[in-house]
Amino acid sequence: MKPYLLGLSAMAFAGSMTSAFSADVTMPDPNYATATAVMNVIKAAAEQELGLQISTVTTTAVPVIWEAMDRNKGEVDIWPDTWLPNQQGLVDKYVKDKKSVKLAQNSYEAQQGYCVTEVTYDKFGIKNVSDLANPDNAKIFDRDGDGKGNIWIGAPGWQSTNIEKVRARDYGFADFFNLEATDEAISNATLDTAAKQDKPWVGYCYGPHQNFARYKLKFLEEPAYDAAKFVVVQANEDPQWFEKSKISSAYAKTTVHIAYASSLADRQPDLVAALERMQFKPDDVSKWAYSIIVDKKSADEVAKDWIKANPETVSKWFGH
Repeated sequence: MKPYLLGLSAMAFAGSMTSAFSADVTMPDPNYATATAVMNVIKAAAEQELGLQISTVTTTAVPVIWEAMDRNKGEVDIWPDTWLPNQQGLVDKYVKDKKSVKLAQNSYEAQQGYCVTEVTYDKFGIKNVSDLANPDNAKIFDRDGDGKGNIWIGAPGWQSTNIEKVRARDYGFADFFNLEATDEAISNATLDTAAKQDKPWVGYCYGPHQNFARYKLKFLEEPAYDAAKFVVVQANEDPQWFEKSKISSAYAKTTVHIAYASSLADRQPDLVAALERMQFKPDDVSKWAYSIIVDKKSADEVAKDWIKANPETVSKWFGH
């Protein structure tokens, strides 16, 4: 994500749904730029082409989003930021087993892992994830003087954040670092300071993302993906998820999909047909996020500008 979230409690999320029920369709806004951008493109296109009223609810709780889609009551109808393999457990439960949620057929490729700033890579020689398992190397990333490094592992509640807790343990560097699970905006500010001051920085990275256009970042090398070494137990499925998960390889090939409540096909068949045709380009998603974060444009403005500049693409989505 990402994006995988947990910023609002289920109760707070449910409370925010009251106004959403009056709309034709409801989508969640996870409040990070890439997903917010895609959500706004879908929203603006559907409103323009189908005349729908689409409401949004702000939440960073991915399991709660899936539970809402599962109920098929219009609380959440579309989730446009389904990262696989990160959300595979949720897909298995709701798409494959319960069949209460569907995945649109198209997706776009993404990348995730650990990133460092250029100076970290070139000057300090941190090039492989194994380099983090050295306590002397870890001290390079010490920002608060406690003798331990600082590494951002994702936002609270992201599925990937739980994965990164396990990977830190199994890669052998957890004891040498403060594992920071904070809002992405905090991490971005820390990265910005480090990049401008040519200081070391390391953290979980995913792309498409605006940071690859803003800074010179490099992914750390990792052991190639191995299914036998990438065993994830979902936190919402087993209280011993951390102990039972075993992860010591890179992520599998990562793709991002649109998920939608199964009942939407009956309530809004033209919209579902469009969701099945939609195909996003990683470069476009990065540019949208850059416009939101760096150029300070509203996500709605960014979406409508792109739609205006790409009428043929939008027309194909809606079968015109």
